Amino acid sequence: MNGNVPMASSESVSVASPGQAHRDAVEYVGFRVDGQAVVLNLSEHRRLSLERSLDLVNHSPSGFEWGYSGSGPAQLACALLLDYYDDEQFAREHYIAFRNQVVSQLECDGAAACWHLPGEEIDAAMATLTDDVVALADGGRPSPTLPENWRAVSRPDRRVFQRADRDHYIVLGDGSDEWLVVLCSQGDRAYHAPLAHRTVAEEADVERVIRELAEESNGLIEPREGEH
Repeated sequence: MNGNVPMASSESVSVASPGQAHRDAVEYVGFRVDGQAVVLNLSEHRRLSLERSLDLVNHSPSGFEWGYSGSGPAQLACALLLDYYDDEQFAREHYIAFRNQVVSQLECDGAAACWHLPGEEIDAAMATLTDDVVALADGGRPSPTLPENWRAVSRPDRRVFQRADRDHYIVLGDGSDEWLVVLCSQGDRAYHAPLAHRTVAEEADVERVIRELAEESNGLIEPREGEH
């Protein structure tokens, strides 16, 4: 890989990779053809599937990207983990941290104008990931009070809702005498501020505010690649 994979530190959280018996010989390569990003599983002589990763998370239907933190790199991070570990839950939980730590550092330079990412570097990165796990840990469940494309997510520390077809979340946090209800995009940390938020008195109708933010999210048009 063109870029450094951080080594383990005392602040790192060890992530158990599923199976641990995946092929160490796997290697991925990325390059551009007529400006279009192409990623190959070099060891198996096949192109990395965009469609398979889109079935899991929908960040960038137009294709993969790398070299920064955004939607295209998030899609590539999910696709790489899904292809390498063949574990949907593992890929869903860790692709954001993998994007931030690895995919954002990939770059095409030199005469070959491509990057290489061996399987052992993926393993090394996964062993040093910090606790930056996507909130969707159990697939979510439908909420009778929200639009059908929203799911309630199980989190022990706070109430979280996720939009199933876009990378939007509603997070509910309690203060001393009020609620903070935030609509945000967890999967793309390029947003510098929440998409929307409400501060609500404890005695107010918090469920109504959550419904309003869900409807506001459903009415938003996502920024195009490179505009965040």
